[in-house]
Amino acid sequence: MFHQVLKSKLHRAMITAADVEYEGSIEIPTDLMDAVGLWPGEKVLVASITSGNRLETYVQPGPAGTGHIIINGGAAHRIKKGERVAIMAFGISQTPVLAKKVVLDEENRILRDGR
Repeated sequence: MFHQVLKSKLHRAMITAADVEYEGSIEIPTDLMDAVGLWPGEKVLVASITSGNRLETYVQPGPAGTGHIIINGGAAHRIKKGERVAIMAFGISQTPVLAKKVVLDEENRILRDGR
């Protein structure tokens, strides 16, 4: 049997900008992508800790070290600048997967590994 399991999570990420006019996606700095094993174009679930809104989009790599996490397109109507979110990716596996999870501070720096 195959199971859909969490593989990557950026917890308590801060949305630093929102641009409705952009085509779509969420921009994440490549250093944070690498920390949890996210790929460019990978589908993610973005869940707002602030508002409770949830949406799916895809990852667009941004410059490393900036801490800028930018939500774009129509998604910017649902999740706004200044909201805290969890960004999660899932995989399909026949065996247990040890997810890569990190908790971020208000400037999107890694505080610690997630639980």
